[in-house]
Amino acid sequence: MNRTSRLKIELQHGCRLPDIPGDRQLCQWARQAGEAVNAEGELLLRIVDSEESRSLNARYRGRDKPTNVLSFPFEPPAGLPAEALPAMLGDLVLCAEVVSREAGEQGKPVSAHWAHMIVHGLLHLLGHDHQQAREAAAMEALETRIMEQLGFDDPWKNEDHDDHD
Repeated sequence: MNRTSRLKIELQHGCRLPDIPGDRQLCQWARQAGEAVNAEGELLLRIVDSEESRSLNARYRGRDKPTNVLSFPFEPPAGLPAEALPAMLGDLVLCAEVVSREAGEQGKPVSAHWAHMIVHGLLHLLGHDHQQAREAAAMEALETRIMEQLGFDDPWKNEDHDDHD
């Protein structure tokens, strides 16, 4: 990757578990993924436990269960011109317990699944989606390319592509 990262990353820990990658590694994956798609702005990465993830997922998506990653694109306050604010990308909320559990269930290295959830969430912040088959195929291809640039295998290899949350 020969692009320069234009992401400013804030990392918050709502929980700490032993198999969460280090802060430097999490931010590096986010920056490199951002470079691959020319993302810019401020990004919040928040690591949470199952209860916080469940609460946010229930409140914002109507699903009363924890999930691996939630993406909250920044929405400027009403009446405030976008140019009056710094470039804000949004928030990614990653559930440590779900990401680690899924990695084991899928037979993937935990670090690879963490990197994939950061890439996946970042793409959602940039407007990518997987609700329709064509959108899903395009998003998965982009995820695969970015993951390979990060040094990981295709995250969709051996996966059930209908299992998006």
